[in-house]
Amino acid sequence: MTVSLRPSTPEDIGWLVELRAVVLRADLERLGRYEAVRVRERMRASFVPAWSRIVVFDGTDVGSITARPDGADRWIEHFYLSPDVQCQGIGSKVLRKVLDEPHDGDTRLNVLQGSAARRLYERFGFVVDNEDNIDVFMTLRAG
Repeated sequence: MTVSLRPSTPEDIGWLVELRAVVLRADLERLGRYEAVRVRERMRASFVPAWSRIVVFDGTDVGSITARPDGADRWIEHFYLSPDVQCQGIGSKVLRKVLDEPHDGDTRLNVLQGSAARRLYERFGFVVDNEDNIDVFMTLRAG
């Protein structure tokens, strides 16, 4: 099993908006927040190729992850894996690669309430800062 990250390009946005819609649909529907157009527009509006990478599994593009700088912090965003490759350890490998990159500040993210992804983040040491009915905001403290 080979997992790598490649730089994203503006051309990736087409399939990434569809991947996001597929990956988030069940959680957003459960929360009463799924809107087919909005889920895609949010990705288009916030996608910055310079901060984003494509997850490649055995030579095939299967996901994405963004590490967005925000002052001393960085935010992990748009971390999606195609459903057919989930639960194979790929997410852990990708997150480890990103967290091992040089960074002095905290690493932050948010995850939808009830999402299975929260367990992954907790295994890596992220702790809950605050939450509401939709989102759980988590931080991995520097050092």
